Amino acid sequence: MSWFALYNPETREAWVRDEVEDILDRRPRACVPRGSVVLETRLSPEGRPQALVSFKREGTSTSSFSLMSTPHGSVVLVIAQGDEVVHEVLERGREARTDTLQVTISWDVHKQLGRLVVARPETEHVLIRHFAMSRAPLLSDLVALACPKGLTQIDPDVIFVALSTDIEPVGPMPTLSPSVPIETAQGICLAMSLQQGDVVRSADGTLVPVLHAVSRTVPALGSFRPVRLRAPYFGLTQDVVVSRHQRLLVSGPEVEYLFGREEVLIPASALVNGYAGHFEPAPRFVTYHQLLLPHHDAVRIPDAALESLYIGRMRRDKCLFSASVLSDLPRALLPEHHRAGYQVLRAFEAITLAEARAA
Repeated sequence: MSWFALYNPETREAWVRDEVEDILDRRPRACVPRGSVVLETRLSPEGRPQALVSFKREGTSTSSFSLMSTPHGSVVLVIAQGDEVVHEVLERGREARTDTLQVTISWDVHKQLGRLVVARPETEHVLIRHFAMSRAPLLSDLVALACPKGLTQIDPDVIFVALSTDIEPVGPMPTLSPSVPIETAQGICLAMSLQQGDVVRSADGTLVPVLHAVSRTVPALGSFRPVRLRAPYFGLTQDVVVSRHQRLLVSGPEVEYLFGREEVLIPASALVNGYAGHFEPAPRFVTYHQLLLPHHDAVRIPDAALESLYIGRMRRDKCLFSASVLSDLPRALLPEHHRAGYQVLRAFEAITLAEARAA
């Protein structure tokens, strides 16, 4: 079933898959033995404590769920089901308090395991904590998290709440829409058609092998919201749709004049100004693709280049590797990536560059 419920606080739209309603009609006390709650939120700029989401049901068997972010830099999770209580604290640090946080709570009661993950989507910052969890939550209780009425409270800074029957991966994520055209040894191919063993052209013209092609379907909200980069800005000969954290590699005389560098990276979100880029209308969920290359290269698209999947030294971190989209690969065969030292432009710098190139 995978994603089965989604709540968008901005529009107050609560969506639940039809099959879930059918299951609850037939089995009101159906459980979810394996799944994930994914929540994204802005941290309070005033440094106030945030009860990000809280739920409590009383009766013959009580149940509650609470996720809080504290001004001291902690994320606190409390799950109570009858006499079983999970209480976990993950120290996220106090730096950059106005960042966006993405929190993923996953469980597999057959393995009696739970996992709390806190990530900053703008960076590679990922914290993971494991805990014991032996009782499966009720499906109706989980659905209540995505349908905030009387039993559920959600903080105004929360961007979305999504529920899945899968253990959702964390860490480096795919960022290219299926239709992004990529230059290969055989010509232009769409991102969704590339696979391990294909050969793509890097930004400097070198042909490099694809070690692995990854894809993931995610809510089209928050850090996953798609952005349309528009031609003819930054050399694009056609529009491309990417995740807001996909980065475009840009060079040219304007780059050298403004920034004193041959090449810079620009996040797609920094180009959302109505001209060079805009947020793309999308269905509730979108599928992104990405390529793992031997080195952290950018791949060529017609007259431009997009950053490939960056994994750093993830193969040395067994915990992060096993939680990632690459967990099905042999860890020893993963490459180690090193940042090329490109300057990453901020939004106002990206807009200045776009205006200079358009002049």
